Amino acid sequence: MVKGVLIDYGGTIDTNGLHWGAVLWDSYQRHQLPVEKADFALAYAFGERSLALHPIIQPQHTFYDTLYLKTDRQFAFLREKGYTLDDAFVGAIARDCDRFAQETVAQARPTLAALADRYPLVLVSNFYGNINTVLEVFEIRSLFRHVVESAVVGIRKPNPAIYRLGADLVGLPPQECVVIGDSFAKDIVPAKELGCRTLWLKVQGWEEPAAQPGLAQSADVELTDFSQSIEAIRNLNQ
Repeated sequence: MVKGVLIDYGGTIDTNGLHWGAVLWDSYQRHQLPVEKADFALAYAFGERSLALHPIIQPQHTFYDTLYLKTDRQFAFLREKGYTLDDAFVGAIARDCDRFAQETVAQARPTLAALADRYPLVLVSNFYGNINTVLEVFEIRSLFRHVVESAVVGIRKPNPAIYRLGADLVGLPPQECVVIGDSFAKDIVPAKELGCRTLWLKVQGWEEPAAQPGLAQSADVELTDFSQSIEAIRNLNQ
């Protein structure tokens, strides 16, 4: 019986299953930046490592700020590889992607509210120390009973311990929690290792190993839209 819900943020609530690498790459293309996809992939990975390892993002930073700093790091990497890029595109891409996230979170809000009416919700996220600011700006912080953020607790996915923290905060064993996430490797596998039920928002990944049918870690349910979470949990409880 599912009694608590542990939800990923990035790529789940804010993009409805699209990996942020794919979202940013789409914006690069819309702005017609002359960058090869393979080089962008390297720049994206470099930017993520930079933000995870260094205190570049501060707790007061909004999601727009986060996107700006991500893109700025990517541009720095690409310039080292010989690309000539106009700084004006850093802000343009950040605005573009922030607008997309705002629209997607607004679409997810009714589903989150419906889940919050039925279960204690815990956000479990690999993030940079500013997730509470992001949630407040997007007007969904009040829907979560607790927030577990990697930069704050010192544990990152795919370590299952970060999900155990979420279950502990609502006083439930992992077996009575369901995890909703877009990453098979970082959400579904560690959640299954703990004994949680799992809903995999499988839309568009980014260089991630595919799930193999028959594995013990396979998701209980695969979703193509975040709004399907409510019915999926109801079915798990039947």
